[in-house]
Amino acid sequence: MPPPKAVLSVMIPRITAFARAHRPATTSQQLQRCIESLPRYRSVSRRTMATSNAPKSSAGEPLPLEGITVVSLEHAIAAPFCTRQLADMGARVIKIERPGVGDFARAYDTRVNGMASHFVWANRSKESLALDLKKPKDFDVLKRLLAKSDVLVQNLAPGATERLGLGYNTLRETHPSLIVCDISGYGSDGPYRDKKAYDLLVQSEAGFLSVTGNGPEPAKAGISIADISAGMYAYSNILAAIIKRGKTGRGARIDISMLESMVEWMSFPMYYTYNDAPGLARSGAAHASIYPYGPFETGGGGSVMFGVQNEREWTNLCRDVLGDEALARDPRFVSNTLRVRHRDELKAVICRVFARSSAEEVLAKLDGAAIANANVNDMQGVWNHPQLKARARWTDVETPAGKIPALIPPGFASVRESRMDRVPGLGEHNESIFRELGVEP
Repeated sequence: MPPPKAVLSVMIPRITAFARAHRPATTSQQLQRCIESLPRYRSVSRRTMATSNAPKSSAGEPLPLEGITVVSLEHAIAAPFCTRQLADMGARVIKIERPGVGDFARAYDTRVNGMASHFVWANRSKESLALDLKKPKDFDVLKRLLAKSDVLVQNLAPGATERLGLGYNTLRETHPSLIVCDISGYGSDGPYRDKKAYDLLVQSEAGFLSVTGNGPEPAKAGISIADISAGMYAYSNILAAIIKRGKTGRGARIDISMLESMVEWMSFPMYYTYNDAPGLARSGAAHASIYPYGPFETGGGGSVMFGVQNEREWTNLCRDVLGDEALARDPRFVSNTLRVRHRDELKAVICRVFARSSAEEVLAKLDGAAIANANVNDMQGVWNHPQLKARARWTDVETPAGKIPALIPPGFASVRESRMDRVPGLGEHNESIFRELGVEP
């Protein structure tokens, strides 16, 4: 149908800018596609999802993804972390959960006022819609949602969406502008396609455990980095697909593999072993190929972290921190390669000097010598970090169990520019979404 006059009055300046930035619209059909590719036109015309409560920053400014609706068949970390970031940017995210159970990450633990720590982190600013997709009525609700949505994200078991008739090749026939992002352990084809994948298993497949740990003992990362990496690449690829759709009017299929996301992050140790060169030795919290770079004990039972990146810093460390300028010329330590080779001897020298001072005193000396350094913080140290407090990076988020503190998303200048809405209870938005779709509960 032709665009309403009210819509055209708002959109003409945008259309003009679009045409100048890209190729000109030479036909009425091209102009219509150009209009329909703009999120605000879709939200008030062709699509009918409610936008009167469109998310805005607390300063009243529209957020970057205002007008974009995301439906997510998600659980655990990878997809929820992706869609939470889309929600941070203003997208409306409708999280589909199983009735009575929900996202199984809801039951990982009860550390946050009875709620799970993973869940409250990855699910704020979303709407929870509990649907049993084996029931025709509930499946019809999902299909109605998809007809009015911009993005579908899913990280169900391999092949699950295809069995439901929700694969990209099926959906594109009726929803050509829909962006579909599939997140899986190993991707949509290849011999590992149907293999189940959890974070630690993918860390292992990607070689991460071969470079972490101490001596012969491997160690996993303390956080779910395979899930997080997949979520980050899903997020960035969806943003790119939204931009591209604004130029072409067409949707896209995004195939995110946890393995490929992790292997990208493993590129340095992989290139280090290029042409069958020996791999990095496990070095605990220290750096495997730069020394000194890692944790060192101080007096009073403390410890500090610092790193020397070049010969100028090495000289400064010897003269201004260790009080031994001649050490910089010791034949065992005159290059980084030699310092790595003789790391045990050098560590003994450093710790012997540091034992005479507290951690605070050592950090002050390192600062004075322009040597990069850090506290060795536990989680309480991070909650109380003076830099985060000074930059006002904390705010409160509502949950079904009360308010909890949350970090303002990186990149937002302040809480006034961000969206940090409630963490939803299971099925909390069923009634409102059913009513919006004109469906009886």
